[in-house]
Amino acid sequence: MHHPRNALQALAGRPLRFLWSAWPWRSLAYLLSGAVFGAAAALVISVALTAGVVAAVALVAVAVVPGGLLAGRFERWRLRLVDRAPAAGPHERPGAPGPRAWLRTRLREQATWREAGYTLLSILALWWVDLGAIAIGGVLPGVLLSAPLQPDTPLSLGLPLALAGAVIMPTAAYPITAWAGARATMARALLGSPDPELAEVVRSRARLVDAFEIERRRIERDLHDGAQQRLVALALKLGMARLDLEPGSPAAERVAEAHEEAMQALAELRELIRGVHPRILTDLGLPEAVLDVAGRSPVPAEVDIVLPRRLPAATETTAYFVVSEALANVAKHSRAARCLIRGRLTREILVVEISDDGGGGADPASGTGLAGLADRVAVLSGTMSLSSPAGGPTTLRVEIPCA
Repeated sequence: MHHPRNALQALAGRPLRFLWSAWPWRSLAYLLSGAVFGAAAALVISVALTAGVVAAVALVAVAVVPGGLLAGRFERWRLRLVDRAPAAGPHERPGAPGPRAWLRTRLREQATWREAGYTLLSILALWWVDLGAIAIGGVLPGVLLSAPLQPDTPLSLGLPLALAGAVIMPTAAYPITAWAGARATMARALLGSPDPELAEVVRSRARLVDAFEIERRRIERDLHDGAQQRLVALALKLGMARLDLEPGSPAAERVAEAHEEAMQALAELRELIRGVHPRILTDLGLPEAVLDVAGRSPVPAEVDIVLPRRLPAATETTAYFVVSEALANVAKHSRAARCLIRGRLTREILVVEISDDGGGGADPASGTGLAGLADRVAVLSGTMSLSSPAGGPTTLRVEIPCA
């Protein structure tokens, strides 16, 4: 037998099973327990009436953070009435002992301010909606059931009304449970910690990307220090051998051909090394690396990247390969005459835009590598957007957090 995990799942089950279950009563208890927020609202209103609106606003401003922390813990506790899955707290442990470290950690967390906002929303609006849901579900059946007890209602009318109230009473469970389930879902999303399985997937994906980058750098280092050095030595020896041979002789021509082949192989290997992981990115940073790749682009590219400092290695690498792939797409598909690459650091978010004056119509689903870039940016919790209407222009924008 399937056992629903929360009130909404129970609501979607068979009506008789739902009505005979404890979920309607648990939902009613969940909404009634919100009277704590109603008491807080009454306190604020009484302060406003006795001491003035300014005093009430000051009370709210002072109590919003500690009150939000308490309300968040209370809300996660009472969620168990309508959701069997426990809601873990989203707060981090302070980095050092003592109340000052605790307070500093709490004030810097987004979870603290979400709890404060949820508390204000509950006091100002959600508590009253709870009352409305209970009233809609229970007032009419309750009035009908009490009809025989009314002194002005004859018994001949009161009994049919009470019977009608008893018949429609079970329907009150539906609006009450529906609102309780929806409210609990919102509370879990705002006040609970992220899904641990989803968080582990994100962390494992980040670890895979880190391992991939480490392997790329190892390959680049091995190619640069191994195969490239051997090709350089081979090219030098072939060049020296040409000097020792008689010009125009068959041996000199063969050595010259071998020398040219070695130089071409060396050039291709250097391009391969640059594509695996550019040394200039590691040594000089993102602006210089983008200038280098833009200087080799078939389409003239203007670079306007101004950064106040070196960024994390993962951020620089991701941004560099976004620019490289974008310039490759511009050269292959856009028929553009010029391109602009702009980068800025805004509120600890690296924003890079690559624009061209080509024909537009770029589509990530057409196999241009943009989907892979979007996945790579998403690993760092970044976003990528593309604007490419028919006729152009095309603008690719990525935002990568650097904190």
